[in-house]
Amino acid sequence: MSEVAKRLEAAGISLPQPVAPVANYVPFVRAGDLVHISGQVSLDAGGGIRGIVGEDVDLETAKRAAGICGVNLLAQMRAACDGDLDRVVRVVKLGGGVQAGPGFFEIPQVVNGASDLMVLAFGDAGKHARSAVGVYRLPLNFAVEVDAVVQIR
Repeated sequence: MSEVAKRLEAAGISLPQPVAPVANYVPFVRAGDLVHISGQVSLDAGGGIRGIVGEDVDLETAKRAAGICGVNLLAQMRAACDGDLDRVVRVVKLGGGVQAGPGFFEIPQVVNGASDLMVLAFGDAGKHARSAVGVYRLPLNFAVEVDAVVQIR
């Protein structure tokens, strides 16, 4: 078992099968040693977390939604690395979008749900550059979407 898999297991996190694209795109593209992973929404086995953050979804639930996005990113990373997450050299960047209501401004705290998971999984190699933005709407009314760029060997 990989070191990353051991850390995830110790935290009680199991990775799902990667989510298939719902439109005309691929889940990830490798360019040299960089893998660009398409946005992953807050979808889990229970249907996920949907709604407008600050109206239908509170801050803690939204942060959990970003963590779900992070789990889905890890599943895509695992697929890009042929099943071995120890091939991830560095999480280079995350881009987070939060479907935020007009009075909600804690966007960075929400996206921390995904960022914290990357650090848990990869340690210092999980520390990354990041953007976190509030958006008007996300696909299928999901509360959060996060994409990533990772370096692999």
